[in-house]
Amino acid sequence: MEVTDIGNKEKGKLSSRKPTPGKNVLLTVVRNVQQAKIRFLHAAFDTAGECLLAGDHLGNIYAFDISRNRFCLVQKTGQACTALAFCLHRTTEFLVALIDNTIKCFDKDTKQMVSWMRGHEGTVSSISIHSSGRYALTTSPDTAQLWDLDTFQRERKLNVQQSVGIQKVFFLPQSNTILSCFSDDSIFAWDGDTLLCKYQLPVPDYGPRICYKTFAVTRDGKILAAAGRSNLLHLWCLDRKVLVNGIQMPAQVRTVRQLEFLPDSSDERASQTLGVLGQDGIMRFINIHTSKLLFHIGSYNDAITSVTVSPTGRHVGAIMDNGSINVYSMQELNKVSFIQGKVIMLCVTLKLVTNLPPQPSLPPVVVISDNTDNQEPSKLNARLQPETVQRQTKRTGRPKRVQILATSAELTVEDKENHLPGGLNKKRLMALLKTFGEYPAKYRMFVWRSLLCLPENYAAYCSLNDKGLHSAYITLHEKYPIKSQKLQRGLLRILSALAHWAAIFGEVEYLPLITFPFVKLFQNNPMVCFEVVATVIVNWCQHWFEYFPNPPLNILSMAENVLAHHDKELLQHLLDCGITSQLYLWPLLETLFSEVLTRDEWLRLFDNVFSNHPSFLLMACVAYLTCCREPLFLCCQKQDFEYFFHHRNNLNLEDMIKESYRLMNKTPADIHPRRTLADFTPLTKGQYPVFNQYPEFIVEYQNQEREKIRQEEREYLQERQEVSTLRASLVQRQVEEDAYFAQQELLQKAEERRRNILAQEEARLTQQRTKLAAMKKELKMKELHLLDLNKRRLLKHQQDRQVSQIHRLDHEIRRKMDTREQETAAALQDLDMRQMELEIQRRQLEQQLCKGQLRLERQLEEEAQQLLMKSADANKKEAASQPGTDSNWQRDVAKGPPHVDAELERRREKMALFERHTLAEGDRLTDTWRDAAGMAWDDVVNDRAHLMEQQQARLSTDTSGGVVRRPGLITSLVGTSEAQQANNGATPKQTGSNILVSVNTSSPAESTSTISLDRGRAHLDSKEKLLLKEILDLRQRLVNRAREDSSASSLAHSSPHAAAR
Repeated sequence: MEVTDIGNKEKGKLSSRKPTPGKNVLLTVVRNVQQAKIRFLHAAFDTAGECLLAGDHLGNIYAFDISRNRFCLVQKTGQACTALAFCLHRTTEFLVALIDNTIKCFDKDTKQMVSWMRGHEGTVSSISIHSSGRYALTTSPDTAQLWDLDTFQRERKLNVQQSVGIQKVFFLPQSNTILSCFSDDSIFAWDGDTLLCKYQLPVPDYGPRICYKTFAVTRDGKILAAAGRSNLLHLWCLDRKVLVNGIQMPAQVRTVRQLEFLPDSSDERASQTLGVLGQDGIMRFINIHTSKLLFHIGSYNDAITSVTVSPTGRHVGAIMDNGSINVYSMQELNKVSFIQGKVIMLCVTLKLVTNLPPQPSLPPVVVISDNTDNQEPSKLNARLQPETVQRQTKRTGRPKRVQILATSAELTVEDKENHLPGGLNKKRLMALLKTFGEYPAKYRMFVWRSLLCLPENYAAYCSLNDKGLHSAYITLHEKYPIKSQKLQRGLLRILSALAHWAAIFGEVEYLPLITFPFVKLFQNNPMVCFEVVATVIVNWCQHWFEYFPNPPLNILSMAENVLAHHDKELLQHLLDCGITSQLYLWPLLETLFSEVLTRDEWLRLFDNVFSNHPSFLLMACVAYLTCCREPLFLCCQKQDFEYFFHHRNNLNLEDMIKESYRLMNKTPADIHPRRTLADFTPLTKGQYPVFNQYPEFIVEYQNQEREKIRQEEREYLQERQEVSTLRASLVQRQVEEDAYFAQQELLQKAEERRRNILAQEEARLTQQRTKLAAMKKELKMKELHLLDLNKRRLLKHQQDRQVSQIHRLDHEIRRKMDTREQETAAALQDLDMRQMELEIQRRQLEQQLCKGQLRLERQLEEEAQQLLMKSADANKKEAASQPGTDSNWQRDVAKGPPHVDAELERRREKMALFERHTLAEGDRLTDTWRDAAGMAWDDVVNDRAHLMEQQQARLSTDTSGGVVRRPGLITSLVGTSEAQQANNGATPKQTGSNILVSVNTSSPAESTSTISLDRGRAHLDSKEKLLLKEILDLRQRLVNRAREDSSASSLAHSSPHAAAR
């Protein structure tokens, strides 16, 4: 046994050499790191049964590929695992339960984590996968949870009371049923879809309590094995829901740790062999039907802690007590079981009885005790007796005699005839066959090859096989279609070799029916299959081809004679119904019972056929009829008989075989087929014998006719080929034309289709454009709405700004008006002061003028008195010339002195300069108001100009009337008053002073004229009030119009000029 230490390696080879045949342990894997041994805890096989997944206590998970002899590190979880299971749906994924109560899903190939499932509060002890691979069941002591492996979500949760713990919850194989087992030994079955309770197994109320801890179910889901803290096993039938059996393990077993059924479907003991792992570390495999101990693995020194069995049943993986992994071969273990069980009568090491002296002349006698329930397979006892031995049966105490085996020195001629190749003896095989009714399944082919004495002429078979496919079987697949291509090729190979061996086998129509069962059995060894079929034809098909191409009437007559001797009534019934031997015997012979028996029944029958004389096959046909006599008596129509002999029927094969042996022994010698049929003759070594037991002229004639037919067929085929060529050319042309027109039609259709598609696309585009336009319109409307909102907000903001600006301008205007009023008041005061100065100067001038006038008057009076005194006569003339004198005097007075006129002219110039300065200041104030109030001020200016013209007209009128006025002063005052009225909107202050100009006539008594500057001021004040009122109205209209524009969401911005217009 080779031990593989993987150490710290992440991948490598498992074994450096091939496993040695005959050894039970294929592989032992350990892991030692720095002289510390790493223990493996759990293991699981994949669905193919070739990859073993194992996890150690450090959290490392390894994959061991047994078929490829490789291992690799799959995952490092960092914590120990408590359960492992492969997914059935995605074969590369596996589930790992960790000690932190979580389950993780990893991919074996990519080494990536697929999912992380949480929800358990306790340690997960087992993982069960549904047969479909979609669901998984995880079990912990307090709960069981159902997971969906497609979404890795929890579907359901099973909670229990704290007093009743969960032992295990798992899916039944090939079923949708869930079994839940609890600590009180109660077992419930649930429906996987609805999760409704289907049934409950009754808790046994008799015997000691087992306290179930471990469970196992057969592959068909019908038998449940349960065990626990006892050496007693319970077997439950889940179909009937009853406890069917109890098995007592040996006394060494006190507690059962684990149960596992062997799933080997090729073994007849499949779902019958149960592995029981006890507390002693030994796993014993028993047959649950016979309660026999078959074999065991493990020992007291090399104990086993847990076991996993591959789904194919080829390997068993065991976690040992020392932390290593052992991989066992079930094939080798079954061989040991076979040697220790059924074949023990052929070869066993005997234990001699101590009270008998050694007898070298006597061979050892093998006796198998049936009472081996509690014995190890290696401790089977055998007894020796000189002549006979007695064996106690299990059910009765009747002794059975066992024959004494003779020594090689005493072998008779009969013994030599019974001696078979391979060390077997025919008599011993017959004894084994009679005891068990069949040969062991795994050694059946070996026994058959020994019984048939196959020569294994490899060179001769290759020469026949090299000739290739025989022409007679070219169309075999049309007549006998087979689903498996491998079986089809194997059948063609064997039939062609037979046809090349003997020409008649190319003409026999039923030869495929005879050959097919053997081809299916020996499909991996065609040479053995050919020799078996050839041996069957040579020995068990004797005289079959003498009446070719008709059925073997001579053979059928012999079988009919046997039937007439043993069951005349049945034969008479068949004759009355018009049924001949070709209808009730020939179907059984030409198919070798393959149509009426199952595979196992057919193998058991031919175990007996190959072990007996060739006439046994005919006796089996007669036995089949006699065992089915009751159903045959019920058949009256020919179709019923044909159906009966070509289909399977309810038949007890053991009774049929017993009846065959009875017919072999009870049939008289004169009608016994043994008299006609020769004994068994094996095939010759080196070359196969010549087979000519058939009418050669018929076969040759048929060959000639067939060759003639083939020649005619070849000529016909040649002519047909020519016609086919012409027809093919014509058809080709027609096809090309049809293809051309079809292509043109397709092009037209395609063009129409494209046009339709284009039209549809255009319509769709139009519709999309319409939708897009509608969307754009909607967006534009939204945009306009937003713009409108923004505009309203902006207009509101602008209006607020304008209002604030107007308020600021009003404030500025008021401030400037106040400033201007102050300046005007100061100017008026200055004017008043200057007027007062002028008044003073005028009065001074008037005083001077008065003084001058007084002097002049005195002088004139003096001159007048002198003139009056000179001439009295001159008084009349003087009186007549007095008006002219007075006018000249007035003119002289008006002219006045020259220096007075110069001073007046100079003052007029100063007044004109001041007037111009005042007008300039008024113009500047007018421009400022025009900038603030807009174009509305033009009307005020126009009105002011109009008033100025009127005032100038009045002044000119007054001047022309003889009143001397100061136009510059009046203009300045009017302009100042108008500017003050325009800025303040109120009547200017009255100075209360009047500029009066008095002109003295020549006579001092003349009254002086007074000129007032307040003429027309009332009219000007009313006009200014009207203008100010219009300005206020105009300003109110501007504010109202701005509000209306803001509410109507107008796009045009209002300006003071536009508002004024």
